[in-house]
Amino acid sequence: MKVVLAGAYGNLGADIFKALLKAGHEVVAADMKERDLGLEGGNYTFKQIDATKPETMKGMCDGADVVITTVGLTGSSATVTNYDIDLNGNLNILNEAKAAGVKNFTYISVIKADLAPKVPMLHAKYLFEEELKKSGLTWVIHRPTGYFYDIVKVFRPMIEKGEVTLLGNDPVHANVISTEDFAEFIVKSMLDENKTYNVGGKETYSYEQIAKLCFEAAGKEPVIKRAPPFLFDVFAFINKLKKNGKEAILRFSKWTLTEEMVGDTVTGDMSFAEYIKNSFTKGA
Repeated sequence: MKVVLAGAYGNLGADIFKALLKAGHEVVAADMKERDLGLEGGNYTFKQIDATKPETMKGMCDGADVVITTVGLTGSSATVTNYDIDLNGNLNILNEAKAAGVKNFTYISVIKADLAPKVPMLHAKYLFEEELKKSGLTWVIHRPTGYFYDIVKVFRPMIEKGEVTLLGNDPVHANVISTEDFAEFIVKSMLDENKTYNVGGKETYSYEQIAKLCFEAAGKEPVIKRAPPFLFDVFAFINKLKKNGKEAILRFSKWTLTEEMVGDTVTGDMSFAEYIKNSFTKGA
């Protein structure tokens, strides 16, 4: 099949890209920039796009059977918002898919996106989910709990300082998934009919357990402190006044560190505990 993959050169996108090629599909790899993924063969072409500019997408979906989009604003920006990218950018992709007669559309969202109207990184995704459901296309929505590399990225600086600060006093759990395992599941389910999957990995840990696994892997004694969640609201408000784009990241961080992030669709074979151990051993 011919598959258009928007966001093909991001962290998750790259693994979906590889999984599609491994399965023998023809891929249109759409993104702002192309990078070397070490691909060995495969039927693919690169299409340079800007999700905020629909004219850059003209013709990219012609003849495609499936469109998969991972497009979303994951960092802070003073020039664009999550509503510009996660909502309107994906609407531009959806409209191009509809114009080309594509039948199947897969969107990568976040677990509980419908429950956080005050968190732009989630609310914008939820709004797009609703538009996709009304589009007339056959859709699949994936709501992952989080990714191995993201959690380690958050914990590593604190581990290096020798102290981890968690929010609130109640234990919060997550069964995050590797992007490799998640990519395989996305490819296998891309022809499913109107399904929403809350996707997680095979191991569920509290954030305190994750912190202890990181300390152990780094060869350090665990030092874990607690902070009130409202501090993130204060930081978010301050950064909103500064208009530096960091407000959305802070609100998302508070959400993920205080909400249960456990998906009921469990898939994949990779171990998060082993990933943590290898990450700190290698210094990755």
